[in-house]
Amino acid sequence: MNKYTNSFHERANTMADSLILEHYSLSELNFETVSHYRERFARVKPGHPWNGLETKEFLYKIGAWGKLRDSSKEGLTLAGLLMFSEERIITEVLPQYFLEYREYADAKETGWTKRFTSQDGTWSGNVYDFYFRVLAELERHVWSDEGRSILGEALVNALVHADYGEEGGITVEKEDGAFRFANPGRFRIPVEAALAGQMSNLRNPNVFKMFLLIDVCKRAGSGLKRMHDMQERVLVQPVDISQQTNPNRTIVTLCPLLFPAEAGATIETETDEPLQQTEQEWTEQDDRWIEESFVNNEPNSINTSPNSINNELNSMNNVSNSLNNGGDSVKNIGNSVNKLPKSINNEPNSVTNPPNSDSNEANVHDTDGGEEEGKIDERLWKMAELARQKKRLAPAVMEEMIVRLCCERPLRLKELAALLERTPDGLRNNYLGKLLEEGKIRLKYPDQPNHPRQAYIGTGK
Repeated sequence: MNKYTNSFHERANTMADSLILEHYSLSELNFETVSHYRERFARVKPGHPWNGLETKEFLYKIGAWGKLRDSSKEGLTLAGLLMFSEERIITEVLPQYFLEYREYADAKETGWTKRFTSQDGTWSGNVYDFYFRVLAELERHVWSDEGRSILGEALVNALVHADYGEEGGITVEKEDGAFRFANPGRFRIPVEAALAGQMSNLRNPNVFKMFLLIDVCKRAGSGLKRMHDMQERVLVQPVDISQQTNPNRTIVTLCPLLFPAEAGATIETETDEPLQQTEQEWTEQDDRWIEESFVNNEPNSINTSPNSINNELNSMNNVSNSLNNGGDSVKNIGNSVNKLPKSINNEPNSVTNPPNSDSNEANVHDTDGGEEEGKIDERLWKMAELARQKKRLAPAVMEEMIVRLCCERPLRLKELAALLERTPDGLRNNYLGKLLEEGKIRLKYPDQPNHPRQAYIGTGK
């Protein structure tokens, strides 16, 4: 163990990553990493005076370069080495330094399907590049922006709280819908205090500062609290935090909502949040949806044939006081799907009665909705796959899916119903009204609620 490692442990309870490494100069840095950092800094803070500084002075400002006041000596700080150098050089100072990402298809017994480490020689192996490489992998699996955000918080949390002088290294694992972030070292304050948002006793404050300056994380002490506050909306299970000894390690496990293809039974599990409809109600609504869409619209349907019982002069459905013909009739109300000029059940190219179509994707868009709408139907269809696969979804999941669909382009009620395989009334009553009130979606024609081409637009909130 060299003098720098000794110094690191001697200063374990102080600002360890501010330690100045006198004999480590700018030549020890990976300048592609430094360049990437400066480019991101400039995008986040375009008018900042540091953007015009020379490299050494810029690094000094962010805490990556240090100067000894009682002498003329200067050099990289430990934080600068961790963030911007290369694995081989970092391990000269911190022999236990190790970063790893592992991904398993299902059970660990089958082995990992993707893996990279700080030692594989294909990239720099520093902390900064590790963050962005891992984040890209995590974001491939999670469809919710909040889900991606909470994973990013957990990743930064592991990097800024790690004791890089201890054994074990930092590992990030994905397995069966769970993401585990493990780092050497234990929290310096009680977990309960960290979850409550109390000021965190950071082990690597300069590493944290560098991430903070490029908007990768928020203020100190907010990471775990943000994860805790977001868990009911984003996670299938609450945040799990465990701390081990011999060696000291902290492990944070998150189970976010995944993309439909990976969700499996994870998304279908019961949640503490009460479902707005029971499974029987969903089934009954979907059955009615199918019946209304196909039985009443088939060319030889009993309701459309010339001699249909519903077309007879004295038919129950044709008499002046008929339930379906009355002024207050459910079928005749202003917002009724069956009264719209281009009703989902009457439109020639209706999604429920497509003419000679072999694929669902081609039937989602309106015939007069413009060329652009048709171009993205396949993406919309894939985005809504989870709802079609699962009859029971937690309301928060369905709401997030509706908002994301409506952010892609304005969608009419019948289009949402087809994409999600839910009844128009069920969507309107259980989700759309609430999302409109919360401002997460808006009407295309807000001054004309009953406009025949009314659509819902995501607001991005």
